Amino acid sequence: MRAAIGRVPALVPGGRVVGAALLGGGEKLAGPLEVGIPVVGGPTPDQALAAAMERFAPDLVLDLSDEPVVDARSRLRLASRALLAGVAYQGADFRLDPPPRPHVATKPTVAVIGTGKRTGKTAVSAHLARILAADGRPPVVVAMGRGGPPEPELIDPTRFDLTPHGLVTLAATGRHAASDHLEDALMAGVVTIGTRRCGGGLAGAPVDSTFAAGVELANTRPEALLILEGSGAAVPPVHADATVCVVPATVDPELVAGYLGAYRLLLADLVVVTMAEHDPHVVVEAVRSVAPEVDIALTVLRPAPLRSVTGRRIVYVTTAPPAAGPVLAAHLEAEHGATVVGTSHNLARRPQLAHDLEHMNEADVLLVELKAAGVDMAARVALERGMDVVFCDNRVVTTGGDDSFEALVLKVATLAEKRFARVSKVQ
Repeated sequence: MRAAIGRVPALVPGGRVVGAALLGGGEKLAGPLEVGIPVVGGPTPDQALAAAMERFAPDLVLDLSDEPVVDARSRLRLASRALLAGVAYQGADFRLDPPPRPHVATKPTVAVIGTGKRTGKTAVSAHLARILAADGRPPVVVAMGRGGPPEPELIDPTRFDLTPHGLVTLAATGRHAASDHLEDALMAGVVTIGTRRCGGGLAGAPVDSTFAAGVELANTRPEALLILEGSGAAVPPVHADATVCVVPATVDPELVAGYLGAYRLLLADLVVVTMAEHDPHVVVEAVRSVAPEVDIALTVLRPAPLRSVTGRRIVYVTTAPPAAGPVLAAHLEAEHGATVVGTSHNLARRPQLAHDLEHMNEADVLLVELKAAGVDMAARVALERGMDVVFCDNRVVTTGGDDSFEALVLKVATLAEKRFARVSKVQ
């Protein structure tokens, strides 16, 4: 190791080694590690790296470790901590640079990110927006999606036609009429801006996006706070003052806490565990293993029709997994007075959805989420058959955690405002 450290200037031109973190393997040492530079350690590799970064404030972490001290999963967890600090992480045959997240917003920002697709991220964003609006702080939501508009698009729900007929007409022009910013505007009743992205890196950076331009458009609005909504596992490519990370209880905990999944947890001021009707304890333990101090809200998502369906015979079309069907149907009948005569969980699977829509003759109402093929297929077919179409929200309901979802997101918003004010004062 001493020899390798001596050759670092050749490996990293212009580099100068300022210190080392001993991650493990001490059983091979007869005494303290002597390599000609200061060395720090810790009870775990993560803690050793954290101590070294605090002491030495490096510009680059050069990984000289190997199996069995660290494996691929734990090595990328170490990289997550470096990236969070804005420090590049380099090994023998790889390099990870911190995703660029420039300060673009001129007002406080709360990012809502997720571990992947179908986590409930848009439902969390919309409910956060409703809570802030009710608290006298209506936000603008800036969303990005693979099917977003070519240029940033502002949607004012008081002026834009978000009815089933209006959105079907929009879809007929070739637009993705179920894009997240349209869903946010309809469900939360706040101004939204839609942007486009392509691809997503291991740490969440999109390959290409118009998101920064969308934030610049939001800066011109009178609202005093922005919600920056991620897409899939992609993270908004601008600075956020505070971050909410959405993690479903059904996700593989190894992907949540290991590899670069840890980076998203380390970004978070609040972790919202959705689908907590499934046992959330394994996922909660995974989160705590990376971010032991982060606030956690345990939640479930429940369907909420935007118009009354009391006494109506409905077919319910959703992206929720089939296992959730009986609970969601029972909720619609018990809480909203509907008679559920059919369900489809194929809203994101067009061939299967087409088959399901052929067998909804007993219903007089299509209750559908504003997602995937909810407009150009489901709503269009139902309207052509003379059925009523009602869009359905997914409301966040707290089931446990450190506090209610409502209290915790207000705490995060206040934190964002304080951080923004502190940075603005320094500037």
